[in-house]
Amino acid sequence: MKTNDKGFNTKLIHAGAFEDEFGSATVPIYQTSTFQFKSAQHGADCFSGKSDGYIYTRIANPTIRAFEQNIAELENGYAGIATSSGMGAISSVYMALLGAGSHIISSGAVYGPARGVLEQDFSRFQVEASFVNTSNLENIIAAIRPNTKVLYIETPANPTMEITDIAACSKIAKEHNLILVVDNTFCSPYLQKPLDLGADVVLHSITKFINGHADIVGGVIVTKQEDLYKKIRHSMVYMGCNMDPSQAFMVLRGVKTLAIRIERAQENAMKVAQFLQSHPRVAWIKYPGLESHPQYALAKSQMKGFGSMMSFGLHGGYESGRKLMDNVHLAILAVSLGGVETLIQHPASMTHAGVSKENKIAAGITDDLVRFSVGIEDVEDILADLKHGLDAI
Repeated sequence: MKTNDKGFNTKLIHAGAFEDEFGSATVPIYQTSTFQFKSAQHGADCFSGKSDGYIYTRIANPTIRAFEQNIAELENGYAGIATSSGMGAISSVYMALLGAGSHIISSGAVYGPARGVLEQDFSRFQVEASFVNTSNLENIIAAIRPNTKVLYIETPANPTMEITDIAACSKIAKEHNLILVVDNTFCSPYLQKPLDLGADVVLHSITKFINGHADIVGGVIVTKQEDLYKKIRHSMVYMGCNMDPSQAFMVLRGVKTLAIRIERAQENAMKVAQFLQSHPRVAWIKYPGLESHPQYALAKSQMKGFGSMMSFGLHGGYESGRKLMDNVHLAILAVSLGGVETLIQHPASMTHAGVSKENKIAAGITDDLVRFSVGIEDVEDILADLKHGLDAI
């Protein structure tokens, strides 16, 4: 069934699905490393590209392709590229779009390893990187060099929750012949569609909201145009960071409830944010749904909803944050985000520990910052858990 003209929830369930010869109601797991050719000519046609047949699972697999098509439709893109992890997606994009002597501009507050691999690994091959607060467009313009190739933004930013104007970044990118890449992990295609706003490439750690159950690690890339798709897919295949068919099956199962999960989680998040905003031990809070957020109006215009991620700081700094994290019981002290369960963590000492103190401060990742991923539990229980932890400070 073609789903291009269907609603989002219908696409979640049916996009990418295909009829197999046994009539399976769900996409089967094609747990195979290699595929048999019908003839020598068929094999030659598969390798030459004349046939769309399957060769080897690192290159393509029916289960994985179903997932790729599903996310591509949700993002209104040309095609998807599934990877074994979110970092596999990020590294594939970097490898495809950056070369020796090239320059990338990235959000300063970005997923720690996405920054670390540029600073520690790609730098060994003369790739240059500038990390700026992309919520201020002047910072982007000032950072552009003759060798700049890519503008990479994460919005909302991890973990500061800063919002970057995707449409405005697209305009800047086009004026300077840059490729605009957007990490859409915090929103998922349900809340934000970067390709519709002018981005060239969108990527996700599907470990988070898209899968939503804290049991699968994976990534996905969607491009707006065919040429970028071919270029990035080539890099992914040669680096060998393809998704496994069992992963793809599990994520296809998880993505079916994406909209329902996000709606419940962000309903909870608004109540949590309002509670924290009024609590005397909370020094500040960043949640896009609060009018106190510096980019509230922008978030409201480019996002369908405000999501379930937030960051906040406590009077007393890191020690207060440590006491809070050690005295909550429902919220799980763990990295990652976007699952059905509520998670709490301290970015400065956990996800962004590899970023230098100077760069953390420049990116707004302060020692007192606590990142909170609100789950779908009964909100009264989440609030009671937070109150218990705050009372222990």
